[in-house]
Amino acid sequence: MSGGPVGSARILAVDDERDTCEALAEMLTAWGHKVETAFDAHDALRKAGEFRPDVVLSDLAMPETDGLGLLRTLRDELPDCPVVLLTGHGTIDAAVAAIREGAYDFIVKPLDTARLKVCIDRALEKKETMREVQGLRRRLKQLGSSDFIGQSAVMRKVFELIEKVAPSKASVAISGESGTGKEVVARSIHNLSQRRDKPFVAINCASIPATLIESEIFGHEKGAFTGADQRRPGVFELAHGGTLFLDELGEIPIELQAKLLRVLEEGRLRRLGGKVELEVDVRVLCATNRDLKKEIEAKRFREDLYFRLNVFQIHLPPLRERRDDVPILVQHFVEKFRGDSAKRVTGVHPDAMETLKNHEWPGNIRELRNAVERAVILCDGELIMREHLPPDMAGKSPERHTFRLPYGLSLDAVEREYILGSLQRNGNNKARTAEILGVSEKTLYNKLNRYAAEARQGKTGESNTLSGNHGGSLLGNNPEFR
Repeated sequence: MSGGPVGSARILAVDDERDTCEALAEMLTAWGHKVETAFDAHDALRKAGEFRPDVVLSDLAMPETDGLGLLRTLRDELPDCPVVLLTGHGTIDAAVAAIREGAYDFIVKPLDTARLKVCIDRALEKKETMREVQGLRRRLKQLGSSDFIGQSAVMRKVFELIEKVAPSKASVAISGESGTGKEVVARSIHNLSQRRDKPFVAINCASIPATLIESEIFGHEKGAFTGADQRRPGVFELAHGGTLFLDELGEIPIELQAKLLRVLEEGRLRRLGGKVELEVDVRVLCATNRDLKKEIEAKRFREDLYFRLNVFQIHLPPLRERRDDVPILVQHFVEKFRGDSAKRVTGVHPDAMETLKNHEWPGNIRELRNAVERAVILCDGELIMREHLPPDMAGKSPERHTFRLPYGLSLDAVEREYILGSLQRNGNNKARTAEILGVSEKTLYNKLNRYAAEARQGKTGESNTLSGNHGGSLLGNNPEFR
């Protein structure tokens, strides 16, 4: 188990044997939980609606409506509530089938209290994670479908600036590290402006060879230079009536900057090799990683062009300065890539989210996006785990996984619980579990087979999807039930 101690929770205990149910409730109460009891499925459904439990513990074999029937109804009425079934050896196959229908886990009688504690802790941890996922989904829905997402104070300030400048005709200079989303800001300004129905054209000046950049920006006539076999409009013409975003503006050669300034001031241009001037109506937004003031001092950038484009400034903070936005950004990318790949992943485990929040993100949003896409591809379960993150990132978490178990277990029992917990954490993927534990798959299979055999012989009381146990009293010989 990872994370901190699990606090008080609301637990509904269901069993048609009153003495057994009340003894179970007494033990759960002693552990600090608030407990309600029900002695049949009908009573359980009524109390579940009133009590709103965090976890339901139900006997599988009950008269009239059994635990499986209760599970099916609860799945519709309380879809986020984990259901743990208590079963005897004779009904293990039914319990396994119940897990396929959505039960969280099952525990074989007679109960092992250590196993029960661990199972409840894990169920509560999953419920809390899914609650956080649902909260992130609601916040995403409120923010709309835009890729420009954030709720931190620094990002709210950015949103305010965008809303204020968008309706105007002013040029905007957008600054920020690589990967912070400068083009997304430019698109947002365009989409909120009166030019929203006209073209938005983006060009990265650093990606264009110096010999072609003049033609790319201003266009050229047929025969203007070797290889110019036809007339080609430049980005200003393509953006006519709309918005032009010039990324990496500082890469424009000094000899072309005067021509760019003239277009901005007069709204007229002449294609390379052309004789006729064309009128263009374009709003220009720009971005650069360079310090343009230093470029001006070094005579590599025109001061008059700087002031013409720097009418309004928006600075995008790096992701490491807006860590509160990481969870909602991660959920946004999970939803996006899950849809693209038809995966069933719904969210991120708290351990993995903590790793993501503490990463320095030198590549900012672009790096985060790539990390989540990779994790979705690797994840076979519902939650992205730390091992699904890039190796260098997963190894730099400030806290390694911790494993929480009650005192009093033997060393063999600790190993058994750790292996079973790791198997569950990895979605029952035995190859990945063996790799993480540093053992061969054969060794892992041998241990799992031994646990199943011990459970059938009644030695451990352990419960997992591979093992069973003798039937009998739920209370067994555990002193905590007395």
